[in-house]
Amino acid sequence: MALLFDSFWRALAYCLRPRVVLLSVLPLLLMVLMALGLGYFYWEPAVTQVYAWLQAPGWWEVLWGWLQRLGVSDGAAWLAPLLVVVSITPLVVLVALLLVSVFMTPALVALVAQRLFASLERKKSASFIASVIWMVGATALAVLALLLSMPLWLVPPLVLVLPPLIWGWLTYRVMAFDALAEHASKSERDTLLQRHRISLLLMGVCCGYLGAAPALVWVSGIAFAAAFFILIPLAIWIYTFVFAFSSLWFAHFCLAALERLRAEETASASMPAPRSITVLDTGVRVLPASASHPPSLLSSPHDH
Repeated sequence: MALLFDSFWRALAYCLRPRVVLLSVLPLLLMVLMALGLGYFYWEPAVTQVYAWLQAPGWWEVLWGWLQRLGVSDGAAWLAPLLVVVSITPLVVLVALLLVSVFMTPALVALVAQRLFASLERKKSASFIASVIWMVGATALAVLALLLSMPLWLVPPLVLVLPPLIWGWLTYRVMAFDALAEHASKSERDTLLQRHRISLLLMGVCCGYLGAAPALVWVSGIAFAAAFFILIPLAIWIYTFVFAFSSLWFAHFCLAALERLRAEETASASMPAPRSITVLDTGVRVLPASASHPPSLLSSPHDH
């Protein structure tokens, strides 16, 4: 637990470095272009389609009647943009994670290793292709989990629990692998992922909740519509910066854990092997105390 908090504060301090801030700009620019393109071509059709779906006869009529009694005349008008934003948020988070993993994580891990773990041997067990395959596999599982859980997002408590948990698992799998890819061997990586699985998953879930926080910037009612081109880049940059912090946190934690593991292995190897004592059967029979003075071979039986 001490390692968990120590790596957290170190990662937080590293986020203030100018190099880290600059590294977050490149994914931001790419994501802004993607978000603006999607918003320009698909925002109005998507909102219109969702609005029409909400106006269709069904159980929504009960909700609208209840809202009208509360003074809300057209609940579908504000719920439609909210549902669209909630639907596209996982896509933005996913792209942010992939871009950070490809562009930022190797540079951030190298920065941490250069300053704090310069003497740590680099065994380079995973290539760039292996990292991409690992990332694609974990991402596919996370996307599948998101698609299967989407109907549950309409339940208010679950929308605050399920997406952060899924993104937390994905963050833990991708970030931990990338943090150890350059320095750890395959056996060391498997050992660390198994030994610190709970801590790494907790870190991933925390980062998942941090990644869900910028969605509040998106769903700010009238301000969202009025300042669309300001809030979207701001939210995307916050996403990117959160994942940069995640990369730094996992880098500090994993490299420190790897250093401790190798120290343990070195100490274990330097310990002298226990001596094996072999007891030889010499055929000597131990006599009881009463026979400690055996009779002389030269004495006759009448002497006793």
